[in-house]
Parts: sequence; C-alpha cells; structure tokens
Amino acid sequence: MATFKTMVRYKRADGFYQVYIRVLHRSKSGYIKTDKYVTDKQITKSGDIKDAVVNSYCSQEILRYTELINQKDVSHFSVNELIDFLQNSDADACFSDYASHFISRMEAEGHERNAKNYRLAVNHLQRYMGTTRLMFSHLSTTVLNKWIDSLSLTNRAKEMYPTCVRQIFKKALIELNDEERGVIRIKYNPWIKIAIPESDTTEKRAISAEACREFFNRPLPKSKMLSPTPELGRDVALLSLCLGGINTVDLYLLKKEDYHDGIIGYKRAKTRHSRRDEAYMEMRVEPFIKSTFEKYLSTDPNDEYLFTFHSRYRNSDSFNANVNGGIKKICSDMNMKKTDYYCFYTFRHTWATIAQNDCDANLYEVAFGMNHSQGLNVTRGYVKLDFTPAWELNAKVIDFIFYSDKKSKQGKARSLDAPAEKLFRLSRKMMVYGRAYFKGKVLSEFTDIGFSNVDEVIERLASGLPTDIPEGCAVQFRITNCDSQREAVYERTKGKGF
Repeated sequence: MATFKTMVRYKRADGFYQVYIRVLHRSKSGYIKTDKYVTDKQITKSGDIKDAVVNSYCSQEILRYTELINQKDVSHFSVNELIDFLQNSDADACFSDYASHFISRMEAEGHERNAKNYRLAVNHLQRYMGTTRLMFSHLSTTVLNKWIDSLSLTNRAKEMYPTCVRQIFKKALIELNDEERGVIRIKYNPWIKIAIPESDTTEKRAISAEACREFFNRPLPKSKMLSPTPELGRDVALLSLCLGGINTVDLYLLKKEDYHDGIIGYKRAKTRHSRRDEAYMEMRVEPFIKSTFEKYLSTDPNDEYLFTFHSRYRNSDSFNANVNGGIKKICSDMNMKKTDYYCFYTFRHTWATIAQNDCDANLYEVAFGMNHSQGLNVTRGYVKLDFTPAWELNAKVIDFIFYSDKKSKQGKARSLDAPAEKLFRLSRKMMVYGRAYFKGKVLSEFTDIGFSNVDEVIERLASGLPTDIPEGCAVQFRITNCDSQREAVYERTKGKGF
C-alpha cells in the first residue's frame, strides 16, 4: 500500500520552500510537486509544515489519491507509474498538442503529403473553435456536427477534414487511455454518433485531342520575364501528357539516378507508402518530348535532382502552383471562360481518356499506364513487372494527339455521371428511326420524316403494337435522330401513356 506525506525538500534562492507530497511505494520514493510555498516560519524544527491552509490542501489531495488507489490495483505499478496515474487520471488531454505530435510523427515517417492534409484539417477546426489549444473535452458530438455543417459548401474538405480529425481521435483513444490501469483521459468518443458526408463526385477534366492541339500549338502570351509561367505551364503539361500523366510532385522529385537510357523510374509520391510495390513505375521518354525534357535538365554536377525545378521553386506545392498559374494565363489568352480553364490535372485525365476512347486500351491498361494499382497491390509487390505495354500505349496517345488530325470520339469528354442534354428536338425535315420494345423485343419500328415532336413518334409506334399487351405494362420507345445521331429513350405505360 502506498503512503503519502506532505513535506518540503530544499530552500530556494528566494527563501521559499516548495511543498511536495512524497509517495512511498514498493520501498521506492517519488514526489508530486504542488503549487504551494512556505517559509522558515511555517516549518517546525523537525521539518513538518505547520501552515493550516497548506496542510488542508495537501490533506485533500492525499485523500483523493487514496480514493484513486482504492479503486485500482496498483501493486504492480512502479513508483513513477503510480505518480503518473495519480496526476493524469482525471486530467483532460489537449487535442491540439496531441494532433501536432501525431502530424509530426507522420512527417518523420515519410508521409509528408498526407501530413499536410491532416494539418489543414486541424487548422480549420481550430479556426472554427477560435483557439489553438483545443481540449478533447471540447469536441462533443454537437460541436463536431456543427463544424462539419460549416464545411457543407466545399467539394472535398467536407469529407477529408472530418476523416483526418477522426483518425487522430481514434489513435489518441488508444495511446492516451489505458483501461487496464484505469487511466481514462478521453472520457468519450463523439464520432460514434457522427456521419461524415461524402465528397462531391470528382469532375472529369479531360479534353479532346483537338483541344490539346489548340492549346499546345498557339503562341504563348507575351511576357518580359526570362522564365514566364505560361511557358512553364505549357511545357510541364506537355511533359505530363507525354509521360503517362505523371504528377508535378513526381516530376519535381525526380533525381538524376532515376533516369537511365531514355527511361525514368520513380515511385509515385501519392501512394508509395500505401502499396506493396511502393508505386514504382518506369516510363520511356518518347522522341516527341525529348527536346522539352532536356530543356529543364539540371547541368549542375552538385545537384542530385534531374530537373532545375528544385532550384527554382521551394517545394513541390510552389512548383505546382506556378504550373497551374501558367496554364491559366494561356487559357485566358485563348479567351476561354474562367469556369472552363484547364489545370495540370486536365492533361493527366486527358491521357487516360484518349488512351481508352481513341487508342482502344481497356481500363486495366489505362490504370497500368497511369501507375494505379488496379486493386492488385499484393501481386504487384512480388512480380517483376515489364513496363513496355505502358510505353507502347503512351506512344499511341502521343501519335493520336500530335501526329494526326483525327477527332476524339468523345469530343470534349463528358463524365458518365454528368446529366445528358435535356432537350431532344425533332423537326419535320429530320429522318427519325423509332423502335418500341416490350420485354426486350422490338414489336414496332419505322424510319420516316414528318414528325414535329417526340409524342408524334411515340403515337406512331404505339399504333403498331399488338393489342394483347396488358393494361399497366411499360413499353420502352427508342428514338434516333438520324441526322444528328442523337438518341433518346422514353417509357410509357399502356392505359396512361398510350
């Protein structure tokens, strides 16, 4: 059984003694510092404290410590563990301090980019709460739900920020609470009752081959700068488009040792820590891109990096911002609407879209060429991959865009999730091909002109349907405008729609 005693240890330079509570446990002594002070007049010749106020305070603390020990088996604790238990059993933990430690640990382990997202999330929560010293007890279910509601107008942050904070909270519950020893510094988990909203569907940024040709083959806006950002934006966008959609951070981090015999080898920064194969990729530098590639090569023998980007920009984020700024200046010079401006990711998406739509690649081949895992993390971890299929597909994309004048099948690519055009117009001069389906079988069809609207076509098709179709059954009417090659499908119920 631990014993306690109020005492002083030594005299300070200012003549005061700080009061301690001595803890004797398992034949070892330890001391708990209080915020009380006494002078020589308040101490007896034997060293006991005679100040009533100080003794009353320390007696209450000793009583509280005794109650804590009675509720917990501390026989296996060392004296230092016992003191830690007594001092921290009821102490509220600081979320801000723990989050800072959590993020610093992520950075030390090489997860710099993820750490950046976590820091953004914590900073936003602290701004919302109006303090940089958030305690875990402040983060109730109600408070967190209000914070999440404040993010509702964002596209991605409304999911990413709460997810990051929840992960920090989850780790803190494991590290700061010790149920076996009765140390519960975080009293509850508010995330049990919180539903994190999903981020908005990512807009498909791909553009057509025709738009690429227009962008890369127009004169750059005039500039007095020696290294204008439009030139940087165009060149880096071209590098990405012709190197399998490589990201700016991976271009920025490429080292001289990563380039051999016309081939770059790199580990994708975004996923190298989460994949068994460390997201390793090799891409051949095609002749078309050679001059642009060599334009930015570092010639400094003391520079370990492949390109000069590292000497010109402080980090990959600054580099990416300048690239996007240059691209936007070209878009402005092209008199594009601001809502239609391209960004660096436009050309990564374009590589994938043209590879699939215009170069006959399947989605697996596109994913392989873009260094996605295709859900085969384990397999990629122990198979020595041959990257030549990705090189060949990349060459096909370059040939289609820059060595032909063919139009992309998708025109300006539209997301599959995007709504189709609402209006399906007909005029009497247009040729119409109509079909009526019931249970998957064509029961009525024709090709003709002379229709002003869809209802007239449906009426004509319905007149050719068998009379034995039961009332209330649905029939699908498929109508094609042969002149514009646009098609629309309508469903009508017998007895109501026809």
